[in-house]
Amino acid sequence: KKLATDLAETMYAAPGSGLAANQIGACISVIVIDISAGEEEKKHLVLVNPEIVDKEGRQIDDEGCLSVIDLTAKVKRYQKLQVRAQDIEGKDWEFPAEDFLARVIQHEVDHLNGILFIDHLSSLKRALYKKKLKKILQEQQEE
Repeated sequence: KKLATDLAETMYAAPGSGLAANQIGACISVIVIDISAGEEEKKHLVLVNPEIVDKEGRQIDDEGCLSVIDLTAKVKRYQKLQVRAQDIEGKDWEFPAEDFLARVIQHEVDHLNGILFIDHLSSLKRALYKKKLKKILQEQQEE
């Protein structure tokens, strides 16, 4: 529960739409996702051991990442998912997700599997983004 709270606080402080435990150095399969949808009161979803059990449709939209600050790219993702996970109490749970929620779940599950959003790009676009990222990192080190 403490990890879930830390993840949510870090996600909101960034600010971001989701965060995976391994992004803050915790080797556990947990993600948090902001489901506030612009509301004043912050609400988030905690998924333990999330897995995508079914998927359909495709959507392409801009995606960014708290691990790769200042870079966004158009990424193709599934539009609808069926997700299986446990809640914070360890209870099994299965639910549908679509559109933006489906995108964020896929993005965060990718993190748990060591995949960044830029890994979904063509090799040419990925090479361009890696150059941009190197430049950003160099600029940050010079500051």
